[in-house]
Formats: sequence, structure tokens, C-alpha cells
Amino acid sequence: MENTAYINNKPFRIEPGETILQFVRRHQGRDLIPTLCQSDNLENYGSCRICSVEVALREGGPSRVMASCHTPVAPGYYVYPSTEKIKRLRKNILELVLSEYPAKRLSPEPGMLPTEFQSVVASAGSPEVRYRRKITEYDKDKSRPYVWSDFTECIKCYRCVRACDELQTERVLWIHGRADKSRIIKDFDRSFIESTCVSCGACVQTCPTNALFDRFSAKTLKADKIVRTTCTYCGVGCNLDVKVSDGVVRAIQAPLDAATNRGHTCVKGRYAFEFYNHPDRLRSPMIRKNGTLKEVTWDEAYDYTAKRFTEIKEKFGPDALAGISSARCTNEENYLMQKFMRVVIGTNNIDGCARVCHAPTAMGMQWAYGTGAATNSIDEMYKTGCILLIGANSSAAHPVTGARIKAVAESGTPLIVIDPLKIDLARVAKHHLQIIPGTNVAVLNLFAYYLLKEGFIDEGFIANRTEGWDGFRKYLEALDVDLQEKICGVDREQVRAAAIEYGSAATAMEFHGLGVTEHWQGTKAMTLIANIAMMTGNIGRPGTGVNPLRGQNNVQGAADMGVQPHQGPGYLDITNPEIIDLYNSYYDISHPTKPGYRIPEMFAAAARGDLKGMWIMGEDILQTDPNTCHVRSSMEGLEFLVVQEIFMSETARMADVIFPASSFLEKEGTFTNGERRIQKVQKVVEPLPGTKPDGQIVVDMMNRMGYPQKGYSADIILKEIAEIVPFFKGVKWDELGINGKQWPVLENGTDTKIMHTESFKRGKGKFHSWDYEDSPEMNENAGQYPYILTTGRLLEHYNSGTMTRRTPNRELVTEDVLFVNPHDAETKGLVSGDYARIFSVRGATTMKVRVTDAVRPGVLYTTFHFPEAAINFLTSGIGDQYTLTPEYKVTAVDFEKSLYGIFTRAECLSIVKTKQDA
Repeated sequence: MENTAYINNKPFRIEPGETILQFVRRHQGRDLIPTLCQSDNLENYGSCRICSVEVALREGGPSRVMASCHTPVAPGYYVYPSTEKIKRLRKNILELVLSEYPAKRLSPEPGMLPTEFQSVVASAGSPEVRYRRKITEYDKDKSRPYVWSDFTECIKCYRCVRACDELQTERVLWIHGRADKSRIIKDFDRSFIESTCVSCGACVQTCPTNALFDRFSAKTLKADKIVRTTCTYCGVGCNLDVKVSDGVVRAIQAPLDAATNRGHTCVKGRYAFEFYNHPDRLRSPMIRKNGTLKEVTWDEAYDYTAKRFTEIKEKFGPDALAGISSARCTNEENYLMQKFMRVVIGTNNIDGCARVCHAPTAMGMQWAYGTGAATNSIDEMYKTGCILLIGANSSAAHPVTGARIKAVAESGTPLIVIDPLKIDLARVAKHHLQIIPGTNVAVLNLFAYYLLKEGFIDEGFIANRTEGWDGFRKYLEALDVDLQEKICGVDREQVRAAAIEYGSAATAMEFHGLGVTEHWQGTKAMTLIANIAMMTGNIGRPGTGVNPLRGQNNVQGAADMGVQPHQGPGYLDITNPEIIDLYNSYYDISHPTKPGYRIPEMFAAAARGDLKGMWIMGEDILQTDPNTCHVRSSMEGLEFLVVQEIFMSETARMADVIFPASSFLEKEGTFTNGERRIQKVQKVVEPLPGTKPDGQIVVDMMNRMGYPQKGYSADIILKEIAEIVPFFKGVKWDELGINGKQWPVLENGTDTKIMHTESFKRGKGKFHSWDYEDSPEMNENAGQYPYILTTGRLLEHYNSGTMTRRTPNRELVTEDVLFVNPHDAETKGLVSGDYARIFSVRGATTMKVRVTDAVRPGVLYTTFHFPEAAINFLTSGIGDQYTLTPEYKVTAVDFEKSLYGIFTRAECLSIVKTKQDA
């Protein structure tokens, strides 16, 4: 029969491309054929041969022994997985392996599950070892906080080497020596702590013994339950299997069947979970009494907050109140927060952290395409002919995606990196355009110029699917190439070569991060990226598109839910009378029509005295927002501040009321990742005593203030969202499955992998033309502060480090450091390890120096994870021209050698107001 093969003479259907092992497992389960060197998320290796089966071409005919893991199944195959011949072969293979394995470790440790190898031996029947035993004892290596080794148990399957190579692409683990002298080493035979290991744990998870293990014994831990949920850190949206015993989270593994991460995750997702029950967690509501925060009951906190909000609203009007919501919270919680501000308070003064990261992405793509989200799915990078990565250090900020990009580049797909920093991916890029920070518009114009000049234009796509091309083409034809080259600091021939690479590929896929958006011209740069995709026809097909790498776990979802002052849930325009009629009818209220304050405008309004009260949910604005001195000064102008947090943050210390919230492990809901994938967040453990999920707190406050909101559950709130957000229309909690759905989700439940396949949301895609403009920051301050400071993230920490600094991640990276080019270091008399005082017109701080060519002369770089560094004392209040997204990536500074090192604290030098204060 066509497309049919047989298992023990019974017919079964073949799926295209599957191996014999996959075929047998799909129909008969995983227990029939044992494996050692095979793992579902690694390329098949075929070295151990324990997966061998007998295969005949007819029933009862002559058979051959084949390794099932890498042999494709074919129609007419008769597969016999467990004949006596195969059983003898497997026992012989195990004998060879066991001759080098300590017999005393064949049984599980007391109270633990067996390892994969122990299970294979047990199922095959532990054979008598006839070969000479040669057991090599190795010292355990526990030098790193998480990933440990004991190579005494190594069976030389080399899965760990392949995981480090294929999944994380770090190549820390190697095979050293030959035959019975071969062994696994780390880098040049170093300890883990001396190696370049990034503690992703992929090697530990795949290792079938305890040759590699971790501090949590994640593989062999006996759990009362395993709960699948979604990671709380970056926008990749990794799925996690969380092991719970006695009501406590004990370990985390990465599920092999997860579409987002395929059995892989980073050091944060896998290991940095112990913050959730840290002693520092807030465990009681608090009210400021006589200048001091005092613990109170929930009822007292709710009553007092409702009373103060009502007083302010009645005395000064609803627009005297504002809310800041959080990308760390679920879709349902963000929806409720914006609903509280609009429906209960009666103001559009609601914003979130998308304001300080990807608001220019949303606006620029809405201008160009009609919708501001990723056009394609991450997995399509395996189908593309070229990757263009702009302003994103994804190896650090989006680690699983970064590892995938690196693997694709190393397999031969050309990678183009546009970034001021010599990031990890620049080492494997075919082209690295190391621009001067803030000059994206100039280099993108030059890139588009060469696409046009070299003839890489899709005339058919442009004619049928776009508008405004003639104007953009004429703009490019008149472009001053000399000027663009001078502005961006990159040789024109480098830009030309990169443009040819992108334009000549049959498909090209773009990814970008905050290095595009956090600029004075962020929205303009975003439209130019959209232009480049349209002019080459790289939109609406597999392996193409424009794809933002979202910085936080639910930045996409927070914006989708209406956490922005000019658009309600579903990006509906709150100034459109038809939309207002819809909202009025649905919510049975009079919905506000005046666009609200954006976050920088909230600070300005507070400083002026126009804004009296604020509720901040899950954001530490005094640590993460720029121009900290100005922010603190502005917030001091509020009459009433409510902060909802899991730790006593710098912002919480200013609060009049504190609501102690629950972590992602203690709640349910959904997160939407960077590829529009709506995924379940499932409650793993009960909330810590005294805390409540953010959504429950908002629901309680809505009811306290007289609005009858149904109780909080993901299912209830998601049903409401589906009724008001058009692209969530077919989203149902019970139908999200293990891998979620990518919006728009139609009413019948069908989701969308690729956007804009036939037409754009706005009808036709629109081209835009822009000249480069210097940032006001450099125009005003470069004379006195001649260096450009740009900022980013570390792999080991997350934003302000509130969570990761309360885990062993703090042992991996203990401080923020300042990158200085060797030329500039010599000018200032600095060497690596020295301390430098770095200062702008706004503030100063002191940091340890690392001399490196990762930055070009005149450019400094650092991160912002440790509050003692307080780098945002220096950053400016300049924002994107259209969205006010802060320009974190360009700050005019100077620096000098510090004689006092770590004993010097960050300081405010002046309160520099922004244009919003006027």
C-alpha cells in the first residue's frame, strides 16, 4: 500500500520525511525502541546503535539491521523493533557501555527518579559485562552556580556536545582524545566557571546520565506535579515545565514539543525562578502613615485607595488620575487595568512599558502596513535566504532566538548585522555595519539607495500592493550618498555589499530591537525598514517580513489590550465616534474621548501639578525610565501614589499605598510573545500568603469603586477580551492548547502564521521618506560632553534586575560595567578593572571599566541591571518625535578616571526638564 509501512506486520500510515524511529513512536509509543545518543531536539547522530531494528521488504522476508533514528521509513518496510536478534544486539551494546560505567550508579539515588540511561538498562535487563572494566573517576565540577558535571557517569553519547553546538551554538563542550581515552572537556579543558558556558542548561537536560546535572536535580527530581506555563522574562515566550513538590517550585525543564523553544531555554528561564518565594517578597498591603509605610489589611488598603481616588476624581476631574500597566502582567490583567482607568475612573491616562521600548515599532508599522506587530513566525528563519538584524543584541536580550539566528548563520545563511556594538552575532555575520549610535535613518536610506541602484526592486509587488513608491524612489535618486556615509560612520561599499546580499536573496527576513526604536527618529527608522521589505517584495511570504524582537514577555500583549492613551483594546481609535459608540454600548458607560497622557507626559503633568494621583502596576520607573532625577522630582509632585509590586522597588519606596502582587508562577492568564503567539500562563503554586494576583487586585478595586466586574479568572476575562478585540475573536482558554495561537484568530479558531499575504491591513502598504536629523541631545550637549553613551542588556539579568538579582544569577554577573574603546581608554589613562566616573548634564555615576573593541572610538556602552550603577541618572528625557519613546541609545557624556571606585555613589547634577514640561 502506498504510504504504508508495517510494525510487527501491522500496517500503519507514514508521514512524509519521518524516520523509522519517529514512525514507530508515533504509532506504538516511546518504549518500544530505546535510544541513548538520540534526542528529539537534536540532529540524529546514529552512533550508539541501541535503536537498531530489523527491517524487511516483505512479511517473513530477509531482513537487515538498521539504526532507526536516522533511517527514513519507506513504503513497504516491515519493521521489527524487538526481535531476539535485536535484543541480543542491544544487550551487547549495553555491555560495552557498562564496561566504562560505575556499577554502583546503575540504581537511582534515594528518593529520585532514574536517569534515562538507568531506565534503558533496566528495561533491557542489566547484562553481565564480559568486557574488561575500565572506570575513570572524575572530580565533580560545581564551580558554576547552576550547571555541574561528574564525568564519571559519561557514556560518550555526545548529546551534550551536540546540544551546546546545535541549540546554544556556544561550543563550550568538546570531545578530547580518541577511543577509550576520549572524554568531554569544557573549552580548553577548563572548569565550568573558567569556560565560556552561558548556563543555558541544554547539555544537562539532554544528558541521559548524571554526567551533567544541575543544582536542582531537574532531570531526576520526583515531583508531585509538573505544570506547563510560559516564561516571565523576554518576548521569546519560552514554554516551561515546572516541577512542584510540597507546594514549592523545585525545578524547571524545557518541553521538547514547545513551538517557541523546542526543549531549549536560557539561564533566566530555566534557573532564575527562586525570586518567587524570596524573603524580600512583599507579603502585606501597606499604607504610608505619618511618613512611614505600615502593614495593613487588604480591606483597609482597598478602602483607603478607593476613597483617595474618588476624592481626587471629584475635586480635580478624572484626568487628574493616571495608570501605568505592566508587560510583566498577563493580557487579562493589562486589559483590566486599562478598563479600570477608562471605565471606572473615566480617563485615557493609561500607558505601559511599550512606551519606553517598542511604541515606534507599533506606530511605524501601523503607518506602513496598518498593524504594528510581527509579520511572520520565528521558525521561518530556517526557510529564509538572508537575515537582516538591526539594533538587537538577541544573544543577550532574546537568547533562544539569538541562538537560532546564530545556528542559521553558521549553516550558511547570510546574516547582516546593523549595530553600534560588536555583538556576539556580529562574529558570525557576513556583514556588520557598525554605525554611530542614533544614525539608523542615514544607514537605512543608504541601504535602500543601493537596493534601488543595483536593481533589486520587485516592481510587480510595488505596483500591486503599495502606494507612495514614486516619491520614495525620487527621494533615493536625489540622496546625498557622501553625507549619509559621513553621518552613519560606515563605508558606503560595506552598505552596498550588505544591500546586495539582502536584495539578491530569494527571501529575506528582518528582525529588530530597541536599537531601532529607542531613538529620536525611532518611528521614522521603523518606516524605512518597512520600505526596504516592500521595495524588495519581502513581505507576506514564508521566510520574509519585518519582525520586532520584543524586550519583555508581554509587551505585545499589553499594547494589544489597550495599554496606551490613544488606542483602546484592539488598537481601536478612541477619538473615532463609531469606536466610542461601541465602547459605550459594550461597557454601558460614557467612554472618555480625549487621548490621555503618555508616560513622559504623566511625569510632566505631575511636575506641573495637573496630575494628582497615579496607580503603577509592576513597573519600577525610578530604575528603568530615563532621566531619573527628573522622574523622581516629578513624582514628588503627586498627592497620591499606589504601587503594585512583588518587591520593595525604588518606586515602591515613594508610594502612599503598596499592593503586594503575585508572581507569574502564582497566577493564570495569557502572554502574547513577539510573534503574536497567545500562550497560557498556568498557576503553578498558590500565591504567597498576603499576596494576590494583579488581576484580582484590579477586580477588587473595580468592585470597591462601584463597578460590578466579574471575578478574576483567565477564562472569564479572555471571553470578555474576545468580544471587544477583533483579532482575539476566536481565542478561547480551553482551545489554546500547549502551543497557543497566533493572532488574528478567526471566530472558528483558525490562527495566522503570516500577516499581509494578500493585502495589508490598511489596504496598500505605504512608503515614507525622511531625512536624517541629529538628536537634540547631541546638538545641545555634545560640545561639553563629546562621547556617546548607549545602553543594552546582559544575558544573565533582566531589566532592573529586581528578580534575577535575587537568584544565583547574581553570582554569574555581579555588576554593570562600562565598555570603553582602547583608543579612548588610553586617552583617559584607563585600563580594564579601573573605575571611571561617567557624567552627563543630568547626573553622574561610577563604574568598572572594560577596555574592548566591541565599541568604536567615541562610543561608550553599559547595561542597567544594578541599582547602584543608576545609569538612568545620566540618560536623557529626549524621546522619539512621535511616540516619546526615550532615547536610551544616545546620551551625551564625558568620563574620567575615578580615584574612589565603588565608594562613589550615583548623583544628580541637575534636574533637566523635557519639552513635555512646558
